[in-house]
Amino acid sequence: MPLYEHIFLSRQDVSAQQVEDLTKTYTDLLAENGGKVAKSEYWGVKSLSYRINKNRKAHYTLLNIEAPATAVAEMERQMRINEDVLRFMTIRVDTHEEGPSVMMQKRDDRPDRGGPGGDRPRGPRRF
Repeated sequence: MPLYEHIFLSRQDVSAQQVEDLTKTYTDLLAENGGKVAKSEYWGVKSLSYRINKNRKAHYTLLNIEAPATAVAEMERQMRINEDVLRFMTIRVDTHEEGPSVMMQKRDDRPDRGGPGGDRPRGPRRF
């Protein structure tokens, strides 16, 4: 069966519980049509690059899907109808990533910027 990564954005004024309900609804819809959701991640509320339908923020959710194309097409049709879903994107992939997605991983590769009390040298400021 084909593998897909699907991300959808929900309006900022819906609650996290309502986003979970939306995710469960779409998961059940895929199951009814012969597919399954391998992994579901809620990324939280994030700022948008530009306003979409007067919204500046949105709830982001990732679904790793294993389903036939007809099931994915039906899910996308249902998302177009739903007013709480702002945008969605489905990409066919060869394999799903193991473990948490990049958005959920903690970044330890950033150097210490030496904030207040840091070890950076203090000198006169130059303008």
